[in-house]
Amino acid sequence: MKMNFTARQMRVYDSVKENAEKKLSKFDKFFEDGCEMDVTFSMPNGKERVEVTIHAGGMVYRAEATADTFATAIDSSIEALERQIRKNKTRLQKRIKAEGFQIIEEDLPDVVEDDYVQNIKTKTFSFKPMGVEEAILQMNMLGHDFFVFKDADTLETCVVYRRKAGGYGLILPE
Repeated sequence: MKMNFTARQMRVYDSVKENAEKKLSKFDKFFEDGCEMDVTFSMPNGKERVEVTIHAGGMVYRAEATADTFATAIDSSIEALERQIRKNKTRLQKRIKAEGFQIIEEDLPDVVEDDYVQNIKTKTFSFKPMGVEEAILQMNMLGHDFFVFKDADTLETCVVYRRKAGGYGLILPE
């Protein structure tokens, strides 16, 4: 697995990168060589944050953790990624059996399908074409963290969302 390390507005020592690479290499047994892992280090508000994103077989696994040390943050993000893999184990085996993902049975315990798959709330509404600014206004008026709308210029379905770091984001279809 190819690992890419990034430091945002800081310098990360080689020892921290080597420790992260050693700990994150445990995911090599789940993913084949075509997979890529992005590890980002940052220090917002004096805390040390690690974001780990794995791109494998058309799937994206992402975890982020903030702690007093990078080692603790890496451990927390590893636990979160393992939970994601364990939670999606059954569905992943069905969906991407031959797309670069292999589950080794002794590594993960059997997991019963969660109830969240069966308890999906369905909501329908009509899309009114609008601009991004109006979509942000609608989202804020509803008190939601995201809002789906049809772009007035392109008539594409888009999503505007509130970012944790402040500001807004826009998701556009390819």
